[in-house]
Amino acid sequence: MSDSELVARTGRQLQRYQDGCRLVAGCIPFRYRNHIKDDRGAYENVVEVLMINSTSGPNLVFPKGGWENDETVEQAAVREAVEEAGVRGDLVHFLGYYCFKSKTLQDEFCPEGLCKAAMFVLLVKEELQFWPEQSTRQRSWLTIPEAMERCRHQWMRKALEEGFLKWQEDQMMATSPKEENHLVSSALSPDQD
Repeated sequence: MSDSELVARTGRQLQRYQDGCRLVAGCIPFRYRNHIKDDRGAYENVVEVLMINSTSGPNLVFPKGGWENDETVEQAAVREAVEEAGVRGDLVHFLGYYCFKSKTLQDEFCPEGLCKAAMFVLLVKEELQFWPEQSTRQRSWLTIPEAMERCRHQWMRKALEEGFLKWQEDQMMATSPKEENHLVSSALSPDQD
């Protein structure tokens, strides 16, 4: 299917519910961008996250929407990233479930508007020129501090701060050089019988 043939799903006939909550799926799309670190021309990778405008108020949100009966939660998160933000990529980490209340999502199955969002980290590999909600959504690449400041909902800020940032720190720890002094010194020592 070409980008111009993509269509957003609408309606709630396939919507999943659990214990009075509407189940939704979403993601924090991100990329690494080279940034000049100092006046000597040294570079560093800067993490940027993609946010979109909210159609119901000021500030920005991450792509998310209803998880439907004919798809996995991962498929729903990827679909929402394409429909709302016009990006494709790989889900690389599950951040967890985040509960919130929505005035606009109240219905007969969820009269209180309670929602439970499964949030993922999506490494963006492609930005689409055309996407289903491009007439109502604008996308913005932001640094983490900028995203924290512009985030519309507290639960999304929590997903960014406690989920995404912790995952990023864990990734950096896993790829940083390990202390190998003990291994080197024991390897250089003669065997003592």
